[in-house]
Amino acid sequence: MVDLKKLQKEVMDNKIKKGFNTTDIALEFCRAHEELSEAFSKHNRGKDGVAEELADVAIFLLGMCEILGFDLEKEVTRKVEINKNRVYKKEKTPDGREVLIRVRTENDP
Repeated sequence: MVDLKKLQKEVMDNKIKKGFNTTDIALEFCRAHEELSEAFSKHNRGKDGVAEELADVAIFLLGMCEILGFDLEKEVTRKVEINKNRVYKKEKTPDGREVLIRVRTENDP
């Protein structure tokens, strides 16, 4: 099993060692978005390297969580449990497509 807290620290140590940004969180959001866009572009064109680009996204997320003091493993685990308990229903859009719409319940955070 992967220890995300340990990975967060490894990512931060590498950022410091290599001289990468560790203070401008807006830049980190932009760079994570850039990597996600690269993954989408490669996927959309049927090119190799999608998994590597997604790994880059994960690395940026781990670094951002370490900079901000968040425990990503704890947050992902918490959010997965929330999502398991959410209820959705299918609805048709005006153009006839089916979409899932979340049904709000009293247990929603």
